[in-house]
Amino acid sequence: MKNHRSLRQSLLKWYDRHRRDLPWRTSTGSLPDAYLVLVSEFMLQQTQVATVIPYFNRFIKTFPTLKQLAAADEHEVLRLWQGLGYYSRARNLHAAARRIVSEHNSRVPSNAAQLLDLPGIGRYTAGAIASLAFDLREPILDGNVARVVCRVDGIRTDPRERTTLNLLWKRAGELVPPERAGDFNSALMELGATVCTPRQPDCEHCPLGNRCQARELNLQSEIPPPKKKKPTPLIKRWTFAIRRGNRYLIERRPARGRWAGLWQFPTIAATAAAPTETTASTALGMPVRRMIKLGQVKHSLTHRLYEFLAFSCAAANRVQSPGDARKWIQLSEVGQYAFSKPQQMIAAMLVGRPNQD
Repeated sequence: MKNHRSLRQSLLKWYDRHRRDLPWRTSTGSLPDAYLVLVSEFMLQQTQVATVIPYFNRFIKTFPTLKQLAAADEHEVLRLWQGLGYYSRARNLHAAARRIVSEHNSRVPSNAAQLLDLPGIGRYTAGAIASLAFDLREPILDGNVARVVCRVDGIRTDPRERTTLNLLWKRAGELVPPERAGDFNSALMELGATVCTPRQPDCEHCPLGNRCQARELNLQSEIPPPKKKKPTPLIKRWTFAIRRGNRYLIERRPARGRWAGLWQFPTIAATAAAPTETTASTALGMPVRRMIKLGQVKHSLTHRLYEFLAFSCAAANRVQSPGDARKWIQLSEVGQYAFSKPQQMIAAMLVGRPNQD
């Protein structure tokens, strides 16, 4: 990438013609609202654009300003995030909004160092917000950008390795132009997402195709090298939809860990092929009866696979004091609480089932 000026011009010209119409973007030549960029960048961490759009629209409709988000209850923030996954992003976004209100006079900081000091913001997100919202000359490097730079420069080493990663950050910094920095960074990401894709890149329509070393050497499928696959651990859980009359017991997960702070039907680690009423009662800390298997839910995450075996049962004791972390709710009230996707699927299994108390 020796001729940076020519590359920048080619990429920006392509971007002006092919940029996607996304709800956090504005028309060419104007900067987007920094709050919209902040929310979108948190949502886009490890999530594709098409998945994010409906969540983003719903989130902004509920919290149209940063102050409103900062003043919101965490429960409501998590409920709106429900189904998007990686819920620590929602808690970090909420915490960042509160910090911005209290420490930055309710204005998203433009300085990358100040952005890095906020919860949930790393080097990429800081660069994205600074360049996209304020047009500052800050580099970005996500998976799409790394793939584009690797192919154009013919970098054959693994971009996940520290040495290559440092090189890519350096190259990304060299490429950002002094003007239209945000558009250029958006163009790099757009190119990687829509043209220079991981498999079967559309080299014929790539604005950088005539200067791409990977294409010249016919190594598009080998650059960058694919991620080495590791065995995916299988984690088994038992979930119990415990009835008391027309209500079900739900519990809030711990503040840390997977699905932290979300609600669920009582769920425990599976210790055998299936529980008995005796083992379930002991593990749950409350007697249950009339246990019936509802079904199985499998949920795949980046580095693990969860398998939930779900059961419907009745509380044997008519009087229960669930405590602060547990509640009895009607099935129609499930939508008022933030549940993980597997727990939502288990709730759906209960719809239309007659109580058997």
